Amino acid sequence: MRIEKRLSKSFTQFANSGKAGGIVLILCTLASLALANSPWGESYRHFWHLPVAGLTVELWINDALMAIFFLLIGLELERELYNGELSDFRNALLPILAAAGGIVLPAGIHFLMNHGTPTQAGIGIPMATDIAFALGVLALLGRRVPASLKIFLTALAVMDDLGAIVVIALFYTAQLSIGYLAGALAVFAALLAMNRLMRVAALWPYLLLGALMWFLMLKSGVHATISGVLLAFAIPYSALEDDATSPSHRLEHLLHKPVAFLILPIFALANTGILIGTGWAQELLSANSVGIFLGLLVGKPVGIVLFSFIAVAAGLCRLPLDLGWRHILGAGLLGGIGFTMSIFITNLAFTGQAGLIDASKIAILVASCAAGVIGFAWLKLAGAPLPSDPDPDTMDFESGPAKETT
Repeated sequence: MRIEKRLSKSFTQFANSGKAGGIVLILCTLASLALANSPWGESYRHFWHLPVAGLTVELWINDALMAIFFLLIGLELERELYNGELSDFRNALLPILAAAGGIVLPAGIHFLMNHGTPTQAGIGIPMATDIAFALGVLALLGRRVPASLKIFLTALAVMDDLGAIVVIALFYTAQLSIGYLAGALAVFAALLAMNRLMRVAALWPYLLLGALMWFLMLKSGVHATISGVLLAFAIPYSALEDDATSPSHRLEHLLHKPVAFLILPIFALANTGILIGTGWAQELLSANSVGIFLGLLVGKPVGIVLFSFIAVAAGLCRLPLDLGWRHILGAGLLGGIGFTMSIFITNLAFTGQAGLIDASKIAILVASCAAGVIGFAWLKLAGAPLPSDPDPDTMDFESGPAKETT
């Protein structure tokens, strides 16, 4: 007798792109750091601040290209809600509450260390998990960890990013223009009407109106990347796995590789060109840097494990049958890999403060590297599947009751 479950094709594709994309991100980050501190460093850093059509190159990347990244995050969240770990409320509770713990404790640590100071705005920096890097580390472990750990970490990271998106919308909004915001929301309402009332199945009208919504959101003062998430939930979705007629499925599959191998690497090149001065190690001892470091390296795993334990002890949900608490701790450690979202929030929190931004990014890179190495080592030593675990290659994306076959 054995338990048969199969990973969904879309999840497998996402996990594979995450593994390779994580490697590309690392290479781009190393290249950017090397160039920024080379004899050509000044020209390299200056390039990202060149004005192009009203925005700098860096802002086009962070406001426009990253809106496409958030569009993919929204599409993946939508898939999770219909077909994945979040489709069953009882199954969804564990990663949702774990993500809440991974948001609240890191933010609390940073807040306690920076309350009432100019760096208090960095409270959101240690909140989010980098999906590509976290899944990349798990992919390197292969069969050494249960497949459902990948499912749990993916759902956790998606909910984590959703929490970060909400924080960006609520707390990192510039001067608000009600008129432009009303226009953006009107376009969003039109997109929903196209989906729910007019049943428009073609993809291009959604993308066209989505671009208009992005422009209006940019002018409103609310960060324009939020439009990517709103657009994702306005595009028609089919609950049938890999339905070729579903605009949402088609767009998600279309975006996987460009996001993993183009958009995120460009983001890394534009945002990790950090000038490492002689006092960089001393700067790691500042309240802001220590708050980021402890938030990611301590707050993340403690928050994720603690909230998961409380949820299970209270009977709200249960651990998947093939996971133990050592696996949840491993997921919590990998949750400390902040990188993309942490750097993104740093740019919003400390706009115009180049020195503080660079110091924060160094703390993020150090903490993320440490979290990745510690998480990998822990799971390699203690993350082996339990004796009763199913074969990792036959696991499903869902964690509900499995079929038993003889």
